[in-house]
Amino acid sequence: MTGGAALDLTTFAAILAMALVTYATRVAGMFISLHHAPSPRAQAALDAIPPAVLIAVVAPTMLATGWSETIAAALTALAATRLPLVGTVAFGAASVVALRLAFGG
Repeated sequence: MTGGAALDLTTFAAILAMALVTYATRVAGMFISLHHAPSPRAQAALDAIPPAVLIAVVAPTMLATGWSETIAAALTALAATRLPLVGTVAFGAASVVALRLAFGG
């Protein structure tokens, strides 16, 4: 290759393997759900996964970046109890912007 980055085969193999495993888990989930309906308890556990993942992604940023982000996250959590998802996202983004402007961060 001229003028570009060389292809690292180890990195390429790792990315390809991760893509295949991700695809396989999604396809397996579809096939399982076609043949077996989850019990109410299992369905409740599955319904709890998206909020748990969201908190796992948001919490480090919320607590490690600064007061503006921490306060905005708390306000957004409160807003989420009253607003639909799109409204909550818009409120959260506006909160971060306003608090960064107010606190100079």
